[in-house]
Amino acid sequence: MTSSFDAIVLGAGAAGLMCAIQAGRRGRRVAVLERALRPGKKILISGGGRCNFTNLHCRPENFLSANPHFCKSALARYTPADFLALVEKHHIPYHEKTLGQLFCDRSARDIVDLLERECSETGVRVFLNTSITGVRRDTAFEVSTAAARFRAPALVVATGGLSIPKMGATGFGYALARQFGLNVIDPRPALVPLVLGPEDRARYCGLAGVSFDTIASAGSHRFREKTLVTHRGLSGPAILQTSSYWEPGRPIALDLAPERDLGPSFQPPLAPRTLAAARLLLRSLLPARFADVWLDAHTPARWNDSSLSRLHRLLHHWQLIPTGTEGFDKAEVTAGGVDTGDLSARSLEARNVPGLFFIGEVVDVTGHLGGFNFQWAWASGNAAGQSL
Repeated sequence: MTSSFDAIVLGAGAAGLMCAIQAGRRGRRVAVLERALRPGKKILISGGGRCNFTNLHCRPENFLSANPHFCKSALARYTPADFLALVEKHHIPYHEKTLGQLFCDRSARDIVDLLERECSETGVRVFLNTSITGVRRDTAFEVSTAAARFRAPALVVATGGLSIPKMGATGFGYALARQFGLNVIDPRPALVPLVLGPEDRARYCGLAGVSFDTIASAGSHRFREKTLVTHRGLSGPAILQTSSYWEPGRPIALDLAPERDLGPSFQPPLAPRTLAAARLLLRSLLPARFADVWLDAHTPARWNDSSLSRLHRLLHHWQLIPTGTEGFDKAEVTAGGVDTGDLSARSLEARNVPGLFFIGEVVDVTGHLGGFNFQWAWASGNAAGQSL
């Protein structure tokens, strides 16, 4: 049996459902095909189950892409205020946590319910537990499943990236892009914990669970937030942010005393030049256990001006070379993806394949931590939905 629609959306995540809603509002007959048993599975686990659904301070600078200008059009036409209006329309209580991050007061389930209600109100049909066996294009797109076929002049790919495979993530969207001649920039884990080498792991990872304020940097990209020691390396918001820019074989740098001038603290008469005095100073800046281990590894050979200056510089620029990341299993998002050079920035339609759209995480646009990836999902879904 073949069912005909105006548009088929592959994936019932944040981007796919938003696209379907916007198209449905415009009177389009839309089918959403989802291989999972329920929609919005990744939404439900986001933000510790509270869903950090957007960020009030969203700007193009909060996104990583081979073309940093690509996201500007979609983000300008669907802002955090637009999604917030939808949240308030459905009377969902929310709060601002830090740095403009907005979370549900109750549960991420509220956001999924919102999207499902909007789909229902606009006549969108969502087909769950529907695995796709093939996609082809003649005069229209035809999507085959085990039980049926769907045809439409427009096909929207919102299948996500490779992050969190236990939630069902696959490379299907990338394979589909290649099938139709689009370039794919190699996907890689982003917003992901970093793994340290054996020596650093042996020294520091016994402190797993300890966290402290830092400025973490990779190249020119700097983030001031918490760093967390794990059993295999480093995590926490500062490290997750930095990981999106880290290149294998390159160092990251940690400022362990952000915005603190410690130079005078090492000079008499403010402090004696002894190990005990240095330990006391570091314990005032960092968790005591970490301060002790770090100082044991970097104790000056002599307590003279030059050695203390080096120790001061090291506190502000401690370099580590990770051996890798925790991979897609622990990555919050996927960097890389469908090359934006093959897509329209306004509609996210493939330039050389009319009627074919790619939105959300499958595209080479990756947000910072803090609700930005959801905002890209809403904005890119809106851009495609308005063009169907």
